[in-house]
Amino acid sequence: MNLSPRQSQLLELVRTHGTLGIDRLAETLNVTLQTVRRDVTALAEAQLLQRYHGGVRVPSSTTENLAYQQRQALNAAGKQRLARAVAQAIPNHCSLLINLGTTTEAIAHELRQHQGLRVITNNLQVARTLAGAPGCEVIVAGGVMRPHDFGIVGETTVDFIRQFRVDIGLIGISGIEADGSLRDFDLREVKVAQALIEHSRQVWLAADHSKFNRPAMVELARLEQVDRLFTDAPPPAPFDTLLQDAGIDVVVA
Repeated sequence: MNLSPRQSQLLELVRTHGTLGIDRLAETLNVTLQTVRRDVTALAEAQLLQRYHGGVRVPSSTTENLAYQQRQALNAAGKQRLARAVAQAIPNHCSLLINLGTTTEAIAHELRQHQGLRVITNNLQVARTLAGAPGCEVIVAGGVMRPHDFGIVGETTVDFIRQFRVDIGLIGISGIEADGSLRDFDLREVKVAQALIEHSRQVWLAADHSKFNRPAMVELARLEQVDRLFTDAPPPAPFDTLLQDAGIDVVVA
């Protein structure tokens, strides 16, 4: 497909943010809704974008996640904002369980000045980030290491997590669907995250706006199991209503 300059700009906006509403695209590009819809239709037919009700997102699979480097770059500014908000809400002298994901890795960077933290994690990137922090003790779960992102998964990891009961379980997620389910791609990773939820007094979910309406194959949990959600933009419909009905404290960075 030969892209016009406007279509190229539209595509780059969606790739940067992960998901965008049609109204937001029209406002940003300073064109009519009809023009945006026409461009989106053409880009979707070329399989460069994926449509959902009210917006578009980068093409995704329900069975395979984006490459680790792509996930690191996707909406990096938004992840950094919400990472700061999470770190500001975490008190000194508490215990944390932290799972896999580039968002939780960003949060770990913001926790390096905290005092008296005890962090249990199956994420070697998180462990490496916090290893040199003088106010933090890091406990690393055993199990099978995934070479592409240095995540530790498997039954051994689940058994390890079940030994603890922490103040806050901090989880990232691949997708939140409109039925209120939190979803991911790797069943082994999901099993570890479910153990983390079960053994945390409070569950905090860190998810930038690109995770809303993003499909993934395996159900990890339901929104009702989350106490606080940290995100970088106001959740779109119907998630605003779902979050309110679930009584979740939503923090928009």
